[in-house]
Amino acid sequence: MKRVFLFIPVVIAVVLGVFLFAGIGKDPNKLESALIGKPVPEFLLSDLHDEGRELTPDVFKGQVSLLNVWGTWCPACRDEHDDLVWLAEDKGIRIVGLNYKDNRDDALVWLDRLGDPYQVSIYDPRGRLGFDLGVYGAPETYVIDGEGIVRHRHVGVVNEKVWEQDIEPLVNRYKEKI
Repeated sequence: MKRVFLFIPVVIAVVLGVFLFAGIGKDPNKLESALIGKPVPEFLLSDLHDEGRELTPDVFKGQVSLLNVWGTWCPACRDEHDDLVWLAEDKGIRIVGLNYKDNRDDALVWLDRLGDPYQVSIYDPRGRLGFDLGVYGAPETYVIDGEGIVRHRHVGVVNEKVWEQDIEPLVNRYKEKI
């Protein structure tokens, strides 16, 4: 019986080692999404700037868009904000904002102070659309093609490097298909 108890720590160590070895070299910012290749989930939410205007997935029809999930409570969202303004203003990229689990007034003040890179701003105070998208946390950015299909998910800050290496090639590829 003592021999069995001697092998338990060895088995636990081997299992733990295999588990840890499997994670080596994987990008912690690359979280797969079950939505890749599927339409943006159905939603009916208000516009951040106009409570009376209801938005649906139709906001993604007709042109390639970035869907950026953000909140005023998110320090990393502040870090990426200037880069989003640069993308919208200097590169002409269409960005749809998803204000996630936030206060409308705080969000409007934020955009007024820091600039508004969003052509459309979806207000999701309860996180329903975020949940349906599988949002892990903010910021997250999705590439949505002109038919409203999710093509890519980036978890974390979008900066110039991420834009040039990961997102811009996808945006260009799907722009060509329109």
